[in-house]
Amino acid sequence: MEESGNNLISLHDLQVHYRSGGGLFSASKTVKAVDGVSLDIRRGETLGLVGESGCGKSTLGKAILRLTEPTGGKVLYNGKNLALLSRSLMREQRKHLQMVFQDPYASLDPRMTVGNIIGEPIRTFGLVNGSVEQRVQELMETVGLSRRFVKRYPHEFSGGQRQRIGIARALAVDPEFIVADEPISALDVSIQAQIMNLLERLQAEKNLTYLFISHDLRAVRHLSDRVAVMYLGRIVEVADGREVYRDPLMPYTQALISAVPLPDPELESKRERIILTGDVPSPIDPPRGCHFHTRCRYAIAECAEVSPKLVEIKPRHYAACVRISGDHPNIEQNAAENLGVVSV
Repeated sequence: MEESGNNLISLHDLQVHYRSGGGLFSASKTVKAVDGVSLDIRRGETLGLVGESGCGKSTLGKAILRLTEPTGGKVLYNGKNLALLSRSLMREQRKHLQMVFQDPYASLDPRMTVGNIIGEPIRTFGLVNGSVEQRVQELMETVGLSRRFVKRYPHEFSGGQRQRIGIARALAVDPEFIVADEPISALDVSIQAQIMNLLERLQAEKNLTYLFISHDLRAVRHLSDRVAVMYLGRIVEVADGREVYRDPLMPYTQALISAVPLPDPELESKRERIILTGDVPSPIDPPRGCHFHTRCRYAIAECAEVSPKLVEIKPRHYAACVRISGDHPNIEQNAAENLGVVSV
């Protein structure tokens, strides 16, 4: 997208395709979970990644860390292509690249104490010359857990506490980059704000870079410096966090934003809620051209034929839509009329 020496992670035409089905009398098909994503993540920022369930968000995050193997394209970390590294060399990079998982109940080994869970990566990489136990207790305090809990097991903690354990485990190796994959979706609403505030504080203290994956647009609006919108394996819009809520260009983004309640009852009553028709197409057999055209109220014949590129429509605001980037009537004004002003 943009050339910058400040990019920590750069994705170039990243693909994750799976072979699915097939048998004696039928051929296997290709599931295009991630279908040619190019994206930059700047050092020290939080990039929010949003989209409907099944659009490929989590697969993209795992592919960056090679927890899921890419089938094409590049994943550049500080200019080094992670996709080409051997397993042993990639293992060394995991000191710098970590993940906080969605489910705090399933992501912790129930047979291990909290001290062993957090201390395992420290021992694996030999990162502490002194006491591992001391380092573990410091990490627990960093994420808001008492040192007294070090001998307890995961089942003895609440969901929010378990997510703090997962965050402490990720921090144990002093990473530069963390993929936070739906880190608050499994938590009570009262706990979500606490975890978001913790992530913000840790980023400020440790200069962390986040890819924050979520379907909760309110959480993304609160945390993210920039927002990328994903639909059926492709990035369809990227903009600064405030800009994408104030002036969404892509019709799909307009529909997502319209579903976010406004705090002003008067504005909320005046704006139009955009209801998408139809189901999300299957990634096994996505529509030709723009993947979104089968559900888009602005679609024209060209949308079914041309696969739009992500191009800069306004300064630092990118969108993939032929009606915005081509010579057709612009739909940008419709967004302002339909959505109202979203205060962020």
